[in-house]
Amino acid sequence: MTVLQSRPGGRRTGRRRPGLAVRRNLTAYGFLSGALICFAFFSWYPMVREFILSFQKNNFVDPPVWVGLDNFRTVIQDPAFKSAWLNTAMFTLLALVCGYLVPFVIALVLNELRHARGYLRFVVYLPVMLPPAVSVLLFKWFYDPGPGLFNQILGLAQLPALSWLDSKDTALISLVIVSTWMNLGSGTLIYLAALQTVPGELYEAAELDGAGVLRRIWHVTIPQTRLILLVMLLLQVIATMQVFVEPYLLTGGGPEDATISVVYLMYQYAFNYGNFGGGSALGLMLMLVLVVFSAAYLRLSRDNT
Repeated sequence: MTVLQSRPGGRRTGRRRPGLAVRRNLTAYGFLSGALICFAFFSWYPMVREFILSFQKNNFVDPPVWVGLDNFRTVIQDPAFKSAWLNTAMFTLLALVCGYLVPFVIALVLNELRHARGYLRFVVYLPVMLPPAVSVLLFKWFYDPGPGLFNQILGLAQLPALSWLDSKDTALISLVIVSTWMNLGSGTLIYLAALQTVPGELYEAAELDGAGVLRRIWHVTIPQTRLILLVMLLLQVIATMQVFVEPYLLTGGGPEDATISVVYLMYQYAFNYGNFGGGSALGLMLMLVLVVFSAAYLRLSRDNT
């Protein structure tokens, strides 16, 4: 039922009841509730469960026992704890150099091409379509110290072969190369979409002013795509801080804990040692670090925009 009201000009307007708006948007609320349920079961509940487990001794067989901060003391006193955080931080820094910069450069090149652009986009995005385990095992063959592709290439160039995954000097950078290749396509397409929104008149004006390629990129491309660059930087850090598949399948955290990551150490505590409380404590530490970093980063980026 609609309630009619008079306005000073003699016109009458209808004021609908709140329930009518709900019924008219019932389909939208239905889709929204499905998304909320998925988030609740697969995101929010695991985080709450992890928080509770981090203060318990729980092997999911015996009744849980509250142990306070004992789990945190246990993981902090572990000799692998320091190595895991240092390796994760170093992996993140190296991945930023490769996985953040390389896709942007490739996107710049693709954006300037006029022929075979669709085909090259497919080629760049192809690694993303492969399952991560397949990509990692493919690179495991590339890194093989005997018939591996990379050492074969070094041999053709008259260079000595390398123990890619068996040396502390090259193991971590080898994981970075794999991670960059696996995620290259997604970043490239996102950057390419952002580049295509830059008005062509800005490039023409810069070119008339005598700006070269590098100056056009610095003064036109980067300022116009700054928001995307900031968001991708944040997502890159969050993703690389959670590296797991590469050390798990390629090195097992070795050699001598040179590639062990925080998430891989968390996996060891939970599934190798049966200490789910210790694994949850590590997960909670990592989550807090990422939350603090994200909050600080968003605050600084907001102040500078």
